[in-house]
Amino acid sequence: MATASTPALPSRPLVLADLVPAVRARDVGLVALGVLFTALLAQVSIPVPGSPVPITGQTLAVVLTAASLGPVRGLAVDLAYLAVGLVGVPVFADQTGGVHVVFGATGGYIVGFIPAAYLMGLAARRGMDRTPWKSLPLFAAGQAVIFAVGVPWLAVAAHLNAQQALEAGFYPFILGGIVKAAVAAAVLGGAWAVVRRK
Repeated sequence: MATASTPALPSRPLVLADLVPAVRARDVGLVALGVLFTALLAQVSIPVPGSPVPITGQTLAVVLTAASLGPVRGLAVDLAYLAVGLVGVPVFADQTGGVHVVFGATGGYIVGFIPAAYLMGLAARRGMDRTPWKSLPLFAAGQAVIFAVGVPWLAVAAHLNAQQALEAGFYPFILGGIVKAAVAAAVLGGAWAVVRRK
């Protein structure tokens, strides 16, 4: 039985974040942690020869936060991340920030985090993140949403044709995207396995 000092946990958590007791500041704190996590993984940045777009840990952060927090909080993380970066806080890759980054060649990928986070959060709420084999295609599809926004944006911002944009902003990232989807699937699948044993 729940007491004043031990709030009741939901009997069937919808996403991992629902396991955190529902105190008033929970959602704000979780969103802030999600922004910080995304900013930290953004600094894992590997240049790609011939492309203005680096390989970063940002998409892994988007996948993990969206599935863990659900559609509303996951969306809030990426909206807040975009807003913080827009005002110049160096939260983007290579410690950059500002309007010029968002409206530059890589900005479409950052904007793409927003629909990807919402859609993956919805899918997680329906239980599609519970096991690695179920979540792997989900997380790969979430990254595909990011590329669906980022590649056309890159083409316009960098004055590339479709083939050039794919070569600079999609093909070099396929393998990394699969690896990041597998990592996220293993992490979240493992987290749910621990929850089920309790």
